Amino acid sequence: MSYFKFYTNMLSQASRTIASGISVTGLVLIGFGILIYALPELFATLAALVFFIAGIGCLSTSLKIFLTNRRFNKANRNSSDAYRENVRIHSEENHFDA
Repeated sequence: MSYFKFYTNMLSQASRTIASGISVTGLVLIGFGILIYALPELFATLAALVFFIAGIGCLSTSLKIFLTNRRFNKANRNSSDAYRENVRIHSEENHFDA
């Protein structure tokens, strides 16, 4: 009579790997917590620097979009394709009787 083995060495190894990963993550989080508590000025400066750089990036992106939009508007004003002769617009009117 054969029995199925649901608990294998691979399952044991996987659970050990997951447990060690969680342990390392916990130790890293504790270390960061201690560093932030010990050096709040340093981390506040780093956070301010990150926000400053992100703000500069947003401003530069918005300026690029505004300038590109301005160029497109100038190009559309100067083009002769804005008005086409002999173009008819057909609209079909469908009336449904209730």
